[in-house]
Amino acid sequence: MTLPNIALTLSTGEQYPLETYAGQVLLVVNTATQCGFTPQLEGLETLYQTYRDQGFAVLGFPCNQFGSQEPLANEDIAPACQLNYGVTFPLHQKCEVNGTQTHPLFQWLKQEQGGILTDDIKWNFTKFLIDRQGNVIKRYAPTTTPEQIRKEIEEVLK
Repeated sequence: MTLPNIALTLSTGEQYPLETYAGQVLLVVNTATQCGFTPQLEGLETLYQTYRDQGFAVLGFPCNQFGSQEPLANEDIAPACQLNYGVTFPLHQKCEVNGTQTHPLFQWLKQEQGGILTDDIKWNFTKFLIDRQGNVIKRYAPTTTPEQIRKEIEEVLK
């Protein structure tokens, strides 16, 4: 399998295809700046800095569907995450991860790795690990910290 041809838009408005990451290991996360899990941004950045030279990337997708916990405008999200958590991994424009306006990336992710009881994403900081061949190999609950995923990322990077 390969990564699907899905258009992504960075928080700056710059567009690019998901296929840009072909051959890399990806961790896709729906984020929010006002969530109890927001401190995970620091751990996600640590993973990104530790493994990016081995072909690993974290892709953040802000979402305001859970308790309105992403109130910032697109252009303000990346600077806030950089200032408060040192985030340098790519942050994208806000998107919906459930419902009729679900972003195509999250449609694909949920199709490949469904959830418990329902495929809907339950909350901010749901994570999806994608291998170098474009297979979505695991879905992680928001309570799973970046540190708990480290060993699985190392295995997929081999």
